[in-house]
Amino acid sequence: MNAKAASLAWLSRLNFCLADVRDGLGPFLGVFLMGHGWAADDIGYVMTLGGIAGMLATTPAGALTDAVRAKRLVVGLGSVLVVAGSLLLLISPSFTVTAISQVGTGIVGAIIGPAIAGLTLGIVGQQGLPSQLGRNEAWNHAGNVFSATLAGALGYFWGLPAVFVLMAVMAVASLLCLARIRPEDIDHDVARGLDPQRTGGKPEASTWRVLASSRPLMLLALAMMLFHLGNAAMLPLLGQSAVSRGGADPALYTALTVIVAQLVMIPTALFAGRFADRKGYWLLITIALLALPLRGMVAGVWDSPWALLPVQMLDGVGAGLLGVALPGSVARILHGSGHINIGLGAVTTIQSIGAAMSPALAGVVARHYGYGAAFAVLTGIALLALAVWAWLAERRDHAPQGCPAAAAVK
Repeated sequence: MNAKAASLAWLSRLNFCLADVRDGLGPFLGVFLMGHGWAADDIGYVMTLGGIAGMLATTPAGALTDAVRAKRLVVGLGSVLVVAGSLLLLISPSFTVTAISQVGTGIVGAIIGPAIAGLTLGIVGQQGLPSQLGRNEAWNHAGNVFSATLAGALGYFWGLPAVFVLMAVMAVASLLCLARIRPEDIDHDVARGLDPQRTGGKPEASTWRVLASSRPLMLLALAMMLFHLGNAAMLPLLGQSAVSRGGADPALYTALTVIVAQLVMIPTALFAGRFADRKGYWLLITIALLALPLRGMVAGVWDSPWALLPVQMLDGVGAGLLGVALPGSVARILHGSGHINIGLGAVTTIQSIGAAMSPALAGVVARHYGYGAAFAVLTGIALLALAVWAWLAERRDHAPQGCPAAAAVK
């Protein structure tokens, strides 16, 4: 195995370990807070605070990734801070402490995502990006399966605090993986999307001119915002609905919702990486958007704990495809601009508006009208996302040889 191949192997393992770290407690947060007497709308509010913090931090995080050469350090510090913020909840799950924890987790999680994307692009380059994104996502989802299975078992026997311990262990493992990725294997100009043959190693235009003038990028961001407005609350809502009926153990059921989705995401991500190499990203994004309203309809109509199987299988399809297609599509649109990571950060910021508002919206509807009505609202929003994308986005903008930034800026 040559040196760069070794770095890629450790990059894959890093994605495995970060699966249990970068999003904090994730779906376990809702059932953890319910166990401490929190109401559905209060849980939604505190999740929304974290989402807003992440939303505000994501574009600066992309700019940071474009600017710094210490990308490994950024990921490492982020991992440590996410775990520290989550451990605060064990000390005091009050509203204030929980809000501080979620705000910190949202900010750091926003930094880790672009940093991993920059590391990946810097090692493999534009041509190798689709396949490597597929491998990254597959390893990430495998890590989610591993950690969720272990968290469910540990939580069943020792309670939800065991989930916190597991997260800390995975954070330490991620630091070990980072240390094995060789700095000299990372081309930091390529990592930000520069094409030295065309630009001489300097960005062609100002950041905001590139981002604001790219219609394909803005349409992608709008579709993703609507998608996450319908999607972000669906998994926590599914877990809360089952727990509120007393039909499932909180830790075990939440773990199962994660495991089912992640098992589907692994082959889906590998398929998406291979498909994007040949056909581009438009159809992958379309299928992902279509899976969400189907998921919402099943969750709203089938009032049973067993609904988690089809609901989370559809979630696996959508998330598995978007995990590859979103960063790959942004990299394709902005290739040559030198602003790929801030572009990904900008799209993520806009989609985070939807993700931040989703838990609060769903929590209010669930409290006043029931969980079925909440799922219906989320499904309607998902259909709107699909309509926007199908009617307005053009396939050529996300094709294997899509338009570079210079062509998109008028």
